[in-house]
Amino acid sequence: MKKLFFPVFLEKTPWKTMLIITLIELSAFLLYAQYNGNEILPKPLGILHSLTEILSTSSFYDNFVATFSFIVSGMGIAILIALMISYLSLVPIFKNITQFISKLRFLTYTGLIFVFTITLKDGHAIKTTLLLFGIIPYFVTSFLAYVNDISPKEYKLCYTLKFNRWRTLYEVVIRGRLHCVLEVIKQNFAIAWVMITSVEGLSMAEGGLGTMLLKSNKYLHIEDVFAVLVIIFSVGILIDYIFGILKVYLFPYTNTKRYSNLLINKMFKK
Repeated sequence: MKKLFFPVFLEKTPWKTMLIITLIELSAFLLYAQYNGNEILPKPLGILHSLTEILSTSSFYDNFVATFSFIVSGMGIAILIALMISYLSLVPIFKNITQFISKLRFLTYTGLIFVFTITLKDGHAIKTTLLLFGIIPYFVTSFLAYVNDISPKEYKLCYTLKFNRWRTLYEVVIRGRLHCVLEVIKQNFAIAWVMITSVEGLSMAEGGLGTMLLKSNKYLHIEDVFAVLVIIFSVGILIDYIFGILKVYLFPYTNTKRYSNLLINKMFKK
């Protein structure tokens, strides 16, 4: 029992113990929220009631599919653009451009909505552009961190093998860091969900979870707002878990502990 209140370093806490701790903490939070809820922060039972009603309507699934497909398509475009920009950062003529795009994460797009609206005029194009504008700088920053962290020994190995510069870029940066791409997607996928309300609010005719949130908030249906937030939160956790599984199975060498155990077992079998 005392170990639960001290830092853990080399040893690992059993998953059953962590499950019990999680259930206790979650139960304590729900009980506190239930007996201290008000008009601003609704009670968990009220949120649960709204959640069941929302999930029972067909319009919710239409909005969910609209949001999810929009996020996936936007993320796909953003990843391709961010990868291209990050790889070109090793070319001197593009280095300053790459650094500038990375710094755009400090620039809010609130004042630029008018510019995008006048320039594009199409609701879906405005939504997509704003989503890309908000995501790409974070992707580029994360990719650059991995690129800059590459050991010089890897480049020298390619020089020893007589690879040209573009072959070295492919082998070391592109092919050799594919697992980093999945990790960056996992880390930054939540940004799209954070932006979805403001972005989908620009074109409410296309629907989406952001539209549901805005309408519920407008008419002060606070329990419905929190119910949609619970859905977004749950989907985000599920996607994060799926990305973690994909990384282990697609790139098993990134799980150093599991990989080293497999090597040790093979050595002892021999």
